[in-house]
Amino acid sequence: MCYSAEAWELYDGYVKEFGADIDIKAFWELYLGRDEKYRIRHKLSDGTKIPKGMDLNFLRPRTETERKIQDLIGEWNGRKLSESEAELAKQEARLAAAEAKLAVKETKTALNEQRIATNKIKQMERWIADAKRTSHKPVQDDRIFPLWYAPVLIIEEGKPIVRPMRYLCRPQGMAPSTDYTKDGKVSGKYNARRDNLTKFWRRQFGSTHALMLAETFYENVDNGRGGSKEIHFQPRTGETMYIACLYSHWTDPAGKEPDLWSFAAITDEPEPEVAAQGHDRTIINIKPEHAMAWLTPEGRSDEELFAIFDDKRHPYYELVKEAA
Repeated sequence: MCYSAEAWELYDGYVKEFGADIDIKAFWELYLGRDEKYRIRHKLSDGTKIPKGMDLNFLRPRTETERKIQDLIGEWNGRKLSESEAELAKQEARLAAAEAKLAVKETKTALNEQRIATNKIKQMERWIADAKRTSHKPVQDDRIFPLWYAPVLIIEEGKPIVRPMRYLCRPQGMAPSTDYTKDGKVSGKYNARRDNLTKFWRRQFGSTHALMLAETFYENVDNGRGGSKEIHFQPRTGETMYIACLYSHWTDPAGKEPDLWSFAAITDEPEPEVAAQGHDRTIINIKPEHAMAWLTPEGRSDEELFAIFDDKRHPYYELVKEAA
């Protein structure tokens, strides 16, 4: 399953590639929701996150709405910066105290305090630098995980539209609690298996299709030692991947929960080089010439849609890095 990807977060790329319009109202509502929820609980209520790459769309606002979004981003970063600086000072004091104890006598407790404080300091320094940075670092800024947002392309009223959606699909009719498993982990509905499209995903397949453009993707596999390791793939050709997706516009029948636009990437049997690394699925990277057919499924048979998958691209997915 594709648990993470370096997706296109700068929506101007979709405008240039497809002549798409931007649903700026949806972006405004997303950022406004984050701001309001932050005031109440200091995070989005369901753990959702917005990658920095999406923030950079509004670095140089061209409209009044974009300026308002930029203001919300500035307020958010200001609060996070203040919190991080306060935590940095706290951890520096913690480190100094641990090192003072170690200068007198080495103990496991003091060594542990030194280790934790050192790691926390490095983390806070990264967060502070990130909050201040305005340059674009795609690998760092554009990476998404389940529950993170990304711009995706859909067709609405015959026109290509870019809308921010959450990467973990909640089909209409399902309760918000189904976003998680019984043991509290994120559910697997950020991916949709090809062999399950006419079953679990039958209301989305052939009806609500989307496209996510991405440069690389990541998988978790068994490391052979009882744990897991992260593997990072990218097409050897350097081509952008056109990832076939399904989406849902979820609404609460009771009117208590906010609307949710969310999507899932479709996966198929693994490419040989991916299987060789120990993973059993690969996202479906369709050919650009099939993009519009995929995005306009109405009136197309299942056989026509599956034919798009059968004619998918097969670039060799190189291993970029491996982390134990």
